[in-house]
Amino acid sequence: MSEPINVVVTGAAGQIAYSLLYQLASGSVFGQNQPINLRLLDLPFAMEPLQGVVMELEDLALPILREVIPTSDPEIAFKDASAAFLVGAMPRKEGMERKDLLSANVKIFKVQGEALDKFARKDVKVLVVGNPANTNALICSHYAPSIPKENFTAMTRLDQNRAQAVLASRLGVQVDKVKNVIIWGNHSSTQYPDASHAIVNDQSVPIAVNDDAWLNGVFVETIQKRGAAVIAARKNSSAMSAANAAADHMRDWFNGTKPGQFISMGVVSDGSYGIPKDIVFSFPVTIKDKTYTIVQGLEINDFAKTKLAITVKELEDERTEAHSVLMP
Repeated sequence: MSEPINVVVTGAAGQIAYSLLYQLASGSVFGQNQPINLRLLDLPFAMEPLQGVVMELEDLALPILREVIPTSDPEIAFKDASAAFLVGAMPRKEGMERKDLLSANVKIFKVQGEALDKFARKDVKVLVVGNPANTNALICSHYAPSIPKENFTAMTRLDQNRAQAVLASRLGVQVDKVKNVIIWGNHSSTQYPDASHAIVNDQSVPIAVNDDAWLNGVFVETIQKRGAAVIAARKNSSAMSAANAAADHMRDWFNGTKPGQFISMGVVSDGSYGIPKDIVFSFPVTIKDKTYTIVQGLEINDFAKTKLAITVKELEDERTEAHSVLMP
């Protein structure tokens, strides 16, 4: 077996982490031959319930889980980290405005960015799950200047998974038969779920669906509003599905994407598709040797350009507000 790697999960006493930790400890993310040390970071008041989580991890008796350290100290959590799941954030409540969520979370991700910069490995792979994920990832990157910007990502895999599931249901196929759905932009209600390049059983999804009005209307709106619908139903944000998406994201980042397939990740824009630089924007990517590459050359029609402009504006507004709160 390889040497153990240190994996950080923040908000470790919360619901998303509770669903995520088993996947990490069981080897479904980094592999059965990759031992891990878990570093569980949460606030001081959460240390007691976090001890219960630690006991459960011990009771799983899983062979690749070598060490579990619960802590409220970022230095201990991020020391020599190879992968970090930044889950801990002020949760979005029903009726909460996004700007209020940003203001509450921006300070958290400044502290975590500084800790990553000081204590983590320089090749650490950082996935921001806590919302607003895209801008939180930008803040983290800003405060960790010694770590490459491309090592900071935001999770839009949950939206991709939702989109695949909706299309599979519409087409009456297994969800794994739908590939290459794209989530453009922000992990918010402005995101653009794009099925125009998706395939199902080697056929174009738009041809298979044969209903552009549905694809540009009901489909887009369903994915954009799915998070809010979950909150309305269970009075809490998505947890089980978010944890699963986080595992999917990091698994592909470490192990690579399959030939002919791409996934969606929020990454620091390099200007592809005319998207402004210095925002974290969800693009289609392929991954090889733990390095992602934005898929180039996809046709963007006028409808898509309109949707992209909306989500770009929101991300630029979030960036401006984040600067006003913390950044020099």
